[in-house]
Amino acid sequence: MHQQRLDPKVSVSIVFVAAMFMSIMDGTIVNVALPSIGRQLGIPSVSLDAVVVAYLLSLAMVIPASGWLGDRWGTRRIFLLALALFTLTSALCGLAGNFTLLVLFRFLQGAAGGALAPVGTAMLYRTFPPAQRVQISSVLIIPTVIAPATGPVLGGLLVDQLSWRWVFFVNVPIGLAAFLFGLLFLQEHREPAAGRFDLPGFLLAGSGLALALYALSEGPARGWSSPVVLGSALGGLLGLGAFVVIELRRREPMVDLHLLGDRLFRTATLVSLFSSAGFLGVLFVGPLFLQEGLGVTPLTSGLTTFPEALGVVTSTQIVARLYPRVGPRRLMVAGLTGVAVVMALMGLLGRDSNLWFMRLLMFLTGAGMAYAFVPGQTAAFATISSAATGQASALSNALRQLGSALGVGVLGGVLSLVGPTRLSATGTVQPNLMAYHVAFLAAAVLALVAAGIALAISDRDAAPTMRPRVRQAAHEATSEHPLPVEADSPSPLRGETRESGGGPYG
Repeated sequence: MHQQRLDPKVSVSIVFVAAMFMSIMDGTIVNVALPSIGRQLGIPSVSLDAVVVAYLLSLAMVIPASGWLGDRWGTRRIFLLALALFTLTSALCGLAGNFTLLVLFRFLQGAAGGALAPVGTAMLYRTFPPAQRVQISSVLIIPTVIAPATGPVLGGLLVDQLSWRWVFFVNVPIGLAAFLFGLLFLQEHREPAAGRFDLPGFLLAGSGLALALYALSEGPARGWSSPVVLGSALGGLLGLGAFVVIELRRREPMVDLHLLGDRLFRTATLVSLFSSAGFLGVLFVGPLFLQEGLGVTPLTSGLTTFPEALGVVTSTQIVARLYPRVGPRRLMVAGLTGVAVVMALMGLLGRDSNLWFMRLLMFLTGAGMAYAFVPGQTAAFATISSAATGQASALSNALRQLGSALGVGVLGGVLSLVGPTRLSATGTVQPNLMAYHVAFLAAAVLALVAAGIALAISDRDAAPTMRPRVRQAAHEATSEHPLPVEADSPSPLRGETRESGGGPYG
């Protein structure tokens, strides 16, 4: 069979990177094209955010159900279906003749993107055994960190040289190639006990998460006191609250919230939430600072923030070698503390600052974030069973998406509160760089919060993902000084998960 011609680790990695790079880059590449879309389709700038919001809302609605879909119908089938739909809707977005069709196709594109990340991540973690999980982080780091930085550069080139439609067309050849490759080489996996579809959980999780993300993303633009924003925030909180109450009581929940009872998974996921908030908040504020504060072109702005990706690539190679010896906790705390310092230094940038200093700071930000992303992604699933990986992946991706929106919302709110513009002595409007400086400091605080949470990471729990002799040392230490272990709490060193409250994670 074709699926046996290639190592499953290689085939899953190739398809995942191609699909996720395309999906994640789409979030930033479209932002560059919005002014051009408005001019060509005759849409005022205040309405253009519908292109972004439609994608964000449908993405949030599908993520909670993605784990169940993959378990029930097979990860290969769902992933390839989502990839095909994403590619098709990308082409339709590029061909859209009016704004209404563009928004509709973006909504469908977001629904496909919402299934790609969780299902693809579950495929990766089921293919790589715990001792090789650090390799997964090297795979995950490419789309999750490099793609957002690549989007503005590529988007600027495509819009300047061709048209806005090419920011969507560029996905088609990548998507087709990845789909055909996956059709030939991906292996199927489904869980025999996936259970029935949890319709109340799906409706509450999807609507609650979508409303919360909408409030966070629209708050800075509309104002946090806007009835629409307040109503969305309240509706989102009520929906998510009801979701938690109902899901904890169900035998076959849409998302098993008892997974958060696993100390390592819970802590690593919270670190990811706050570190993503600070990191993507900087990627949001940085281009605004450069273009609106300093007056540089979009292309120059993209090239100035892009060194962040180079820092990640460079640092990832070092972190992957340190992780088996040092463990996740110290790497994450040191990396996030360093990132907080660098983000705070961005608050010193002014109109006379050399752009190469900004590029150096962006490079150092990426280099430091690798010390958080690689250990966090490696350790997060160390104590999660294979059967629970699909739901754990959906939960992790939902919280990471919430963290991304939180970063944009918090830093955008800071800009609105301080005021990105001010009147000069002559009465002319000019950029208020202080607003951007405070926003960079807010990002530094988010990174410090993540560093504080990382202090609770347990290297012993993460031992299955470290080199054999480290795992053996942890096992011997446990044998010589045994900890109290309840009957329903198997040792994480055997790759099993603890049970919390309502039952097992699988």
